[in-house]
Amino acid sequence: MAQERIARLATIAARTWMRTLDDRLGISYAEQQRKAGTPAAILPVAEALLADKPEHLFPRRPQDRLSDDKPWGFRMAVPALLYNRGELYNLAVERGTLSEEERYKINEHIVQTLIMLSQLPFPKHLSQVPEIAGGHHEKMDASGYPRRLTRAQMSPLARMMAIADIFEALTAIDRPYKKGKTLSEALAIMSRMQDEQRIDPELFALFLRSGVYLDYAQRFMQAQQLDLVDIASLLGRPRNPQQPFDHST
Repeated sequence: MAQERIARLATIAARTWMRTLDDRLGISYAEQQRKAGTPAAILPVAEALLADKPEHLFPRRPQDRLSDDKPWGFRMAVPALLYNRGELYNLAVERGTLSEEERYKINEHIVQTLIMLSQLPFPKHLSQVPEIAGGHHEKMDASGYPRRLTRAQMSPLARMMAIADIFEALTAIDRPYKKGKTLSEALAIMSRMQDEQRIDPELFALFLRSGVYLDYAQRFMQAQQLDLVDIASLLGRPRNPQQPFDHST
């Protein structure tokens, strides 16, 4: 949210209303504990329309923190709070729709993936499963998570998994929070991601040249998503203007 809108939000939040009902009736024990540090108001009471209150803050418990020795090599910034349900705080998120705490909660799934898989007795031929499954959010320039690995620190299989995961996520139609991209839209986004060192450029080129993307698209994507793709352009090669766009270019 832009700063001028945040300022406008603060103006709206400062408006007051008169509360005549006890806000401690019928609440859970956990809510009672969070409100315990704030004296009950004498009714009726004027309150701000929106506010960040102490009871909105959920401290992070010791078991919710990453251990100091970090045996799995996690390098993630852990928010001090488990949740922050402040009304102004959540409405004034500057970028995207998620707060710092919500973003970490989503990203934490890969932490749990590595912790759980690393404790399973995989046979030798499956010994790379934790690294492959746990590396699909890493980036070639070490800006990913949870371990901030570089390209050289990732196995080819883990880098392949990252490409497959992103392609599936971009084109999936079963996500309630977004519409699935068309084939050309998804591959254009991934082409930019390779330029930004977020995915392996060599493996992305192999992904295109091999036709794996098309095999997947024909099996799992909807007909309306299967538009024309300029593979030569995605690979950085000039296309013959007399030649029509073709999946096999």
